[in-house]
Amino acid sequence: MPDAINALFNHPGLRSILVKLRAPISVGIAIALIVLTDPRWLWAGFILSMLGELLQLWCFAALDKNDRLSRSGPYSVVRNPMYLGRFLLIAGALMATGEWWLLIPFVVLYWFYMVNRVKREEKRLLGLFGAEYAAYCSAVERFLPGRRDPSKPLWVWNGKLLRQNHGYTNLAVTLAFWGAVFLWHLRPW
Repeated sequence: MPDAINALFNHPGLRSILVKLRAPISVGIAIALIVLTDPRWLWAGFILSMLGELLQLWCFAALDKNDRLSRSGPYSVVRNPMYLGRFLLIAGALMATGEWWLLIPFVVLYWFYMVNRVKREEKRLLGLFGAEYAAYCSAVERFLPGRRDPSKPLWVWNGKLLRQNHGYTNLAVTLAFWGAVFLWHLRPW
């Protein structure tokens, strides 16, 4: 069964369709989540989501895509920290619904998405950076923090990279979502 699911996540035609439709799909899911939020869970969901957003912003501010191998900042702790940030961001929005059962399919789907996407990225990065990337892979864990590369600085923040990687846009979209959630619950009708 996992092989069939992995094949589905790597199907070029399906991936192409989903990439083209990601904006309307995301807007639809965001609207559904806004309507489904439970006021009792808003702050917990918001805090978890914003922790994920902060991690993503830190990743954006440390990632020099395709020009050099990013090994500092969050990338000195784990090779794929942006996926953890995105996971927390979305999990926080789901938590805010108070519908805990939604987290189960999300975790399963996100796991397959993340594992398959990272495998494709690792193949591309190995082609781009060769032995340097292979050494990085042996020094730093893929998903969960473990060994850390002590030769690289942990606290890194480059505003130019943040801008280049569309970090401000990502933050604006996240804040717009949460603003809409809070406005939904303040509505007079």
